[in-house]
Amino acid sequence: MNSPRLAQELWTQLWLIYRQRVAYARVYENMIQAAGGTVANDHIAFRSLRLEVDSTDGKINLGIPYLESIVQWLGYEAAGEYHFRDRHLYARHYRHPEQDQYDLPKLFISELIVEQLPSSIAQSILDTVQSGSFSSLPAWQKSSLPSQQDEKAIAKALISIFTRPWTPPKRTTVEEVNEVSQYGAWVLLHGYSVNHFTGYVNRQNTPIYPDLESTAHALANQGVPMKDSFEGGKASGLKQTATQSVIESVPVLNKHGHLDEMLWSYAYYELAERYLVPDSTGNQTLFEGFIAPQAQHLFDMTKAK
Repeated sequence: MNSPRLAQELWTQLWLIYRQRVAYARVYENMIQAAGGTVANDHIAFRSLRLEVDSTDGKINLGIPYLESIVQWLGYEAAGEYHFRDRHLYARHYRHPEQDQYDLPKLFISELIVEQLPSSIAQSILDTVQSGSFSSLPAWQKSSLPSQQDEKAIAKALISIFTRPWTPPKRTTVEEVNEVSQYGAWVLLHGYSVNHFTGYVNRQNTPIYPDLESTAHALANQGVPMKDSFEGGKASGLKQTATQSVIESVPVLNKHGHLDEMLWSYAYYELAERYLVPDSTGNQTLFEGFIAPQAQHLFDMTKAK
C-alpha cells in the first residue's frame, strides 16, 4: 500500500499530541505564524530497542523493523543508514516518493542494540518490555487505498502504536539503564512516542526569520531554553539546533511494586536548515540526508541527569 494522504493524516495527529506535550513547539509555531510565515516539518524522529520478544505472532523484533513495517506500508522507502558504535545505536532515515507533492516529512528511526550492553542491563530491559502488547499491522489493511473517511479512522488506530506498549518500568531499572545508556532509559519510559518533530527553516518564508540563527535567537529571546551551539553548516549541507527537552512526570514502579512517578526528560523541538551541495554529476542539489556526528550530539538532548 502507498497512501500519502494517510501518512499525512497520521503525522498531523501525532503532531497535535506532541505539541500539547512540548510547549516549545507551540512557541515556535505561534512565532512563525505571527510573522506571516509557514510552519513545515523537516523530519520526525522515533527511538526503539533492537531485541526480540515473544508475542502472539511469534518472535518480534522491537527495533527498527517494528516501525519500519508500518512506514513502508505507508509508502516510505529507506534512504540512508547511520552507525553510532560508541553509543550502541544504529539508525535509518526514510523518504516518501511523493514527499514534495504531499508535503510529507522524512522519518529518522533509531534503535539501541541491546545485546551490546552489559548482560545485567540487557536482561533488565528485556524483563521490562516483555510485559508489552505489541501490534502487528491490523486486519483492516488492504491493498486498495482507503477513503478520506477511512484515513482518519486508520490514522487514529495507528496512533496507539506510537506509545509505550509495556507497563511502567521499575524506577531502579530506569536509573540503572540510564547509567549505561540514557537513550535506553528514555525508551523504557516513553516507548515509541515521538522523540522530536523538526521545524524546517527553509520553508518558513518570512524575512523576519531568514535562517536558523535568527530563528533560534528569537526563540531564546522568548524564553525558550535552547541548545548552546549549532551542529553542521553549509559545508555539510545541514545545520541543526534544538530546544532543551521538556521534563514530564512519568509513571514508574517503586521498590514495593506500586505505581509511582518520577521526573524525566521527554522531547525537544529541533530546527533544521538545509543547503545546496554538489551531487555526483556536479550539479547543486538540496541535501536530503543526515550527518551521523550531528545526530549523535542531538541524541544527548534527552539526558535527564
